[in-house]
Amino acid sequence: MAASIDDVARAAGVSTATVSRALRNLPHVSTETRERVQRIAAEMGYTPTPSAASLASGRTRTIGLLTPWINRWFFANVIEGAERYLRTNGFDVLLDAFDIHRDAPRRRVDPGVLRRRVDGILVVGLPLEEDEVAALRDLGYPLVFVSAPAYGEVSVRIDDVVTARRATEHLLRLGHTVIGHITGSPDTISGWRPPRYRMAGWQQALTDAGLEASEELVVDGYIDRHAGAASTRALLERVPGVTAVFAATDDLAFGALMAARELGLRVPEDLSVVGVDGHDAGEIAGLTTMAQPAVQRGAAAAALVLDQIAGRVVPREVVYPTRLIERGSTGPRLSRLTMPITDPADAP
Repeated sequence: MAASIDDVARAAGVSTATVSRALRNLPHVSTETRERVQRIAAEMGYTPTPSAASLASGRTRTIGLLTPWINRWFFANVIEGAERYLRTNGFDVLLDAFDIHRDAPRRRVDPGVLRRRVDGILVVGLPLEEDEVAALRDLGYPLVFVSAPAYGEVSVRIDDVVTARRATEHLLRLGHTVIGHITGSPDTISGWRPPRYRMAGWQQALTDAGLEASEELVVDGYIDRHAGAASTRALLERVPGVTAVFAATDDLAFGALMAARELGLRVPEDLSVVGVDGHDAGEIAGLTTMAQPAVQRGAAAAALVLDQIAGRVVPREVVYPTRLIERGSTGPRLSRLTMPITDPADAP
């Protein structure tokens, strides 16, 4: 008959929980105890299976991950970082994607889907109503957000205000004084805090420079590059004197570059563009950006969940820095003739 975890625990003179932690190389087990347990388990031929470990501990060894998208750069990279860290530590991911559309309400979070199926929850960039967060909290599982702080929960984020301010200040240093902002707001009901904070940073930079952050300079780019292109065209029609654009994401910035090309504007001579993210395609497109460590944010959030499962106290928030990567999409303001902006489809 094969040895059980109880047999190993009795032989080693420790609890079954200590055996489990020692064999999985988890913390809070001394080196001497870990080596003794591993030696005895090998001598007795005991090899724990994931299912046996789950049954013994009452754990599912699965983390629920809620996100609006899995195919956009930021979300894909955060998910990759989280999944890789969890897999390395013997946990699986239960992925639940909530596709957000501009003109349709998103599906609400159903906590019943997660009950007794996960040991913790990661929310990646998904804007939730306060009652939805309360419902997740009531499940009693560790809960971590990869975004701006949500109703006091643990979060892994960047400083969106500082990031936006630094991006706008970069344009100001280049001599630009009419700087538009393409924002993103995928959920107008609950609001999505990063876009709001990034708009606030843009406003702060202009105000500190003695310039007006006019509402006319702000357009909603939603979330993708095609909407970003349409928004840039609308911005330039409304305010032809715009010489620079701060986009809330790199995808929106790519849209601004598309619009400039369609309108016959030179980048950066006629229009400078800066985004936020550090998208892999930014180097190819020559996009100036405020880069953030998305993969590391995912791994850090996963670590916070596992730390809470292990009973450790974790910080309420972990804030990662962003850094300016200056490329060819930004340059000094040049005097250019104000030209009427027309839709390319109207050209003769």
